[in-house]
Amino acid sequence: LWHLALPLVGLRLVWRARRQPEYLQQLGERFGAAPLAGEARPIWLHAVSVGETRAAQPLVKALLAAYPDTPILLTHMTPTGRATALELFGQDARVTSCYLPYDLPWATRRFLRRARPRLGIVMETEVWPNLMAACREEALPVLLANARLSERSARGYLRLGRLARQAYGGFAAVLAQTADDAQRLAACGARAPQVLGNLKFDLSIDPAKAALGDDFRAMTNGRPVILAASTREGEEAPLLKAFAQHAPADALLVLV
Repeated sequence: LWHLALPLVGLRLVWRARRQPEYLQQLGERFGAAPLAGEARPIWLHAVSVGETRAAQPLVKALLAAYPDTPILLTHMTPTGRATALELFGQDARVTSCYLPYDLPWATRRFLRRARPRLGIVMETEVWPNLMAACREEALPVLLANARLSERSARGYLRLGRLARQAYGGFAAVLAQTADDAQRLAACGARAPQVLGNLKFDLSIDPAKAALGDDFRAMTNGRPVILAASTREGEEAPLLKAFAQHAPADALLVLV
């Protein structure tokens, strides 16, 4: 199915590149051309896009502190995820980034044999069957960290039957955000998932940004503030309508 879909994948990249030309850069990485590992085999951490990359920040910092001689290889699926990694870790030569290949068996094997990770960590929900199969072939332990799974997604995975059970069952450990997530992950094949909470609550706030927040709060003079973050095209109009109809008279709406 992946091979049949490749022409559509190429068209999608071209379409996305209309607004983000970066989608047509480093194309080889999307087919397994990861940076070649040196003598020090890296810890590989996959964070699909911006939110997962930011959530991984405390984990990456902890790994760098615990294993100072071990490099970190971050993989992403979007240019914005990659740019976020550069923003957060660009000053540390031990951290490099590339794209995770599409879930083609030969591409995932090529990625693993070039990158030669000693450990894999997948953030949140990015589970690919061929990738997990290739990790089993290479005897590479992989963890699912900060794992979450909605009821809707769980129903979709359950319809895949053995394919989903093999993918989730291939993780050496599954660390869920909540007990409900752990229950759904177990139903999909994860072995004894543990509940460790959400890594996003371990993020350290930049003091300068915290000071800006305090300044903004002082400017609002105690008025309620409604924040609509990461809005997409077409969402602002219904948000403004709902705000006008239902928000308190003294409330402020901030669109980001």
